[in-house]
Amino acid sequence: MASSLKNTKLSPNSWDLRDSDDEENQPMTLFDILKCTMREKIVLQRLIVIARVPHHLADRTEVGAHYERLNFQLSKQYTLDQMTGLLLIYPSCVLYVIESSREVLLSVLKDLKKMQQQHESTLMEDPKVVLMENHPDSRMFQQWSYKLISAAQADGETAANEFEEEEESTETLVCSVLLSLQTLAEQTETSKKAVPGSVLDETPELIISQKLLDKLLVRDELLTPKQYLQLYDSPLHINMDFGQVIRSSCLTTV
Repeated sequence: MASSLKNTKLSPNSWDLRDSDDEENQPMTLFDILKCTMREKIVLQRLIVIARVPHHLADRTEVGAHYERLNFQLSKQYTLDQMTGLLLIYPSCVLYVIESSREVLLSVLKDLKKMQQQHESTLMEDPKVVLMENHPDSRMFQQWSYKLISAAQADGETAANEFEEEEESTETLVCSVLLSLQTLAEQTETSKKAVPGSVLDETPELIISQKLLDKLLVRDELLTPKQYLQLYDSPLHINMDFGQVIRSSCLTTV
């Protein structure tokens, strides 16, 4: 192995500049292998989960503090995998968007699974995976933040309620959530606000209704973190790219 690497010459063409035909004809160098490995490590994924807030939780900021600690731990473990996203903490539930590498997202799911296995979870209950999207075009959010949603904001009239009244299929409700998040992300970028929370304060109609999220939490079609991880670890190699199907369906509803 050492002798073969010693005799291998680096190609004058970089990995990025190679034509597809050249890639088939030219042998991979050690530089190519290392660069390919780095690319695989930081491929962007997006995870959206929901969960219930326990009735006995007096201070909802504890949920935000928990994820700030978890994010710090993961940033030390996966130094190249930037984590961005938004955690909305409602009076009765949470909506969490996480954007990072697959390894980071799986770590978040494992943490949720651990909470799920606790008979009396102190922070969140009954978590569900709304979406796991592979290779999104771009990040929705440029940094990580969380926001507490007041009872008045959570129950206000929003665009999400219109979907809810017209049809209550799980796919339609999920599409409503995705479209609302995309609108919020676009508004955040347009207004050049530091975090989405300030945009929601100025435009509360962008807040996804708590009622919609409560309905999604009882849908059996959505997997729990434990179920998702079981499928992910299955030797059958089941395709977990649910996001592409749901996303295409959402685009047809616009």
